[in-house]
Amino acid sequence: MADTLRRLTNTSSFSVLQDKLESWHKDYHVISCDQNLNRCCELIEITAKIQGQLFAILNLTAAEGGHYAGVDTLKTRLLPWLGSCFSMARPSVSDDTSLQLIQDSAEKDRKIRELSASHENDLQKLETQLCSAQLQLESVRAELLDAQKELDETKSKSTTTFLATEDEILQLKADLRSAHEQVDIYKRKLEALDDYERQIRLLRDEVSYLSTEKAMLQERLVRSRSPSPLSRHSRSSSPGRSESPTRAQLTNSSRHARLVSRFNDLYAVERLDAQALLRRYISDLEMVQRIIFIAVVESFKTAKLAYRQFKLRVRKTLSTSHFGPESLEDAAVDYIVRNLDLYDVQTSVNDVINAMNVNPRISFPPEVDFVLISSLIREACRVAFAMQTLDPPLDLGFATDGELYNDIKYRRSYDSEFTAPLVMYHVWPALMEGNTVIVKGEAVTRSGALWSRSRSRSSSTSPVRSRSLSPTRSLAFNSRRSLSPGRLRASHL
Repeated sequence: MADTLRRLTNTSSFSVLQDKLESWHKDYHVISCDQNLNRCCELIEITAKIQGQLFAILNLTAAEGGHYAGVDTLKTRLLPWLGSCFSMARPSVSDDTSLQLIQDSAEKDRKIRELSASHENDLQKLETQLCSAQLQLESVRAELLDAQKELDETKSKSTTTFLATEDEILQLKADLRSAHEQVDIYKRKLEALDDYERQIRLLRDEVSYLSTEKAMLQERLVRSRSPSPLSRHSRSSSPGRSESPTRAQLTNSSRHARLVSRFNDLYAVERLDAQALLRRYISDLEMVQRIIFIAVVESFKTAKLAYRQFKLRVRKTLSTSHFGPESLEDAAVDYIVRNLDLYDVQTSVNDVINAMNVNPRISFPPEVDFVLISSLIREACRVAFAMQTLDPPLDLGFATDGELYNDIKYRRSYDSEFTAPLVMYHVWPALMEGNTVIVKGEAVTRSGALWSRSRSRSSSTSPVRSRSLSPTRSLAFNSRRSLSPGRLRASHL
């Protein structure tokens, strides 16, 4: 019995029966009636096989229990179940009821035949409508093909018509592309040239520094080889410069190149930023350029004054404790070079703004202030202060409206009259080293510069202008006001 039960368990007959029952339940409404009957018969056959195996197990189990074991179970469970399965139900339908059922069945069959006939008629009508729709579709397709042919012919005609125009456009695009390539080539050459110039300046600075260091080493070597104390005493008592150069003297050339480059950056970067900022409030480009030029000139003048005052304080401080080999002047300059961050640049910025507020040649909207371009003023003051530590120092060239145009000192702006000999106004000052021009400035030249300047001088009535006076005064009127030559020279000292 145990083997039979194990085989029944291993075959998983009930699992197969459950799977088939679930599959039939899913497909019941999809498959046909014959397929449903076949599946039902298959399940009955599987159930009968399982029941046969279970009856065999029941027989073996009863045999293993002996003659009397399991008799009560068979009597109470198996025999009643078999009696209920094989019992026949009594007929509960009378003859009249059976006849009525037969008539109803015949009536239902007749209705089913009528419905099937009407369904066939409907199918024939639908097929006829489908055929007519297909014929209409074929005619529409034919019309669509004709329209497509006409469209293709129109496209071919338009293509031949605009072929010449497309060729011209392609040629113009090719010319534009070649022009852009040439511009890129020139830009790369210009960048390479700038790099070469920068490298040359660096190499020159290094050569100058190495030459100075070589001279210093040679001088030390000569001094160490000289046995005469008299010669050393005579050299130390000379009123000239000290034997060993200071840091300011050694780095003079490198600082010179760096400050000149920073001055060029002021023109190329900070000036344009300040000009764009001022154009938001002042529509007159000439007035904007005058404001920037005067701001730079005033910054240099204020920074030079601050440098002289700062140098006097340093010399006074070092005079009590100075015992070095270098002179007091060199020691003061060297201290300033090492401590440029001690320069109170904000005070200079305030002084420049105060000077611009009373300048009669420029005007500004009353709702804003010259603090708007304080970044340009601050950088110009720093550059000007550092330039005073050079030997010789760098300064701005003297400039006045109506002066004779100097090609060595200035270059003309793009909107100038190149045949005019006089300067109308200045855009950027020139950087000078003594009488030598280091960096050219920029000026605007126009034919009526001297006449307009003399007329504006004669028409001006007040020597100074306060920003609190008449805020409705027009920009054009203020732009024509100028100082006398003496005042101009004093303002550019």
